Amino acid sequence: MSAAVKNAEHDAGPSNNLAARLRRLIETECGAGSQVANLGMMEDGHAGLTFGFDVLNAAGEPLNSYVLKLAPVGVRRRGNTDVYRQAPLLRGLKAAGVAVPAVPWASPDETMLGTPFIVMERLPGRIFLVWEPHSSFSRDPVRLRGVWLEAARLLAQLHRVDWRAALPDWENPRPLREELGMWTPLLRHAQDADWLAAGTELNGLLAEHLPDEHPIGVIHGDFQPGNILYVDGRAHALIDWELASIGAQGLDLGWLLMMSDGRAWDPAWRPVAPVSSDDLIGAYRDAGGPALANMQWYQALAHFRLGAIACLNVKLHRTGKRADHLWERFAPSISTLFARGIELARRAASG
Repeated sequence: MSAAVKNAEHDAGPSNNLAARLRRLIETECGAGSQVANLGMMEDGHAGLTFGFDVLNAAGEPLNSYVLKLAPVGVRRRGNTDVYRQAPLLRGLKAAGVAVPAVPWASPDETMLGTPFIVMERLPGRIFLVWEPHSSFSRDPVRLRGVWLEAARLLAQLHRVDWRAALPDWENPRPLREELGMWTPLLRHAQDADWLAAGTELNGLLAEHLPDEHPIGVIHGDFQPGNILYVDGRAHALIDWELASIGAQGLDLGWLLMMSDGRAWDPAWRPVAPVSSDDLIGAYRDAGGPALANMQWYQALAHFRLGAIACLNVKLHRTGKRADHLWERFAPSISTLFARGIELARRAASG
């Protein structure tokens, strides 16, 4: 899960109850004597209620590796807390040829593991955390540029999916005004008066100049290299679907542009992105991506969404309700995100 978007849930590790329940599930699905090994919290990307584990046969030989995502216990199942909604989404996308993990087991109720869950195959590769890439990624600008262009091409693959055929019963499209309204209440958590003023101004500009929503289709919701598994610099799979929806696909490309835009970030927290917006749009277009209109507006929306989310997460961190020091490092960029968003929204409004 991307630390840039979702709240990080913290846990000391899997409970004995979870381990016992998971063991019973695996024995039922994989045969008597099957074993669960190496069950533990995932570390990459502040994964929250996400665990990795291996399955062994009765002889102790490895069969496969998996990722388990759990819904928070006692929390209303909506949006990113409705973990099970990812199961039909990923299965539909997998069948449509999108590079996503397979989902062998999932449940919308508490019967098996005490809370809704999905189990996905654990795929090879490593995410590219855009502010601090892992040392295994080359620092050659040409290869780094390739990481971002791979992302743009993968986004085009996702956006070409016929969502009506692949996901006929999943969700209804979310109108842009509703999308904007989802994040607006988060501004009240801003602990800095300047953040609140800038976020409110950006919100108003966006609301006054809503663009045409087409094309409508699957939206990842946090599309960026930090949610892609790379193998030898190639995009191998797209992960972390908590914010996925059906809606205006310009949202995803705008988000990718925002993540790569050095002008959006505080100098101490700029992305490693030797690539221009024209480069990314061109790679997306050449790969058949359909969402090419109103890019300044959609990038401005991305700035608003992330700035509003950051207002909440910085508050949660500073008040000790959900401590995560990444958000303290992120905090200076709230001002730059809103300021760059206002600049883009004004350009979009002026035509």
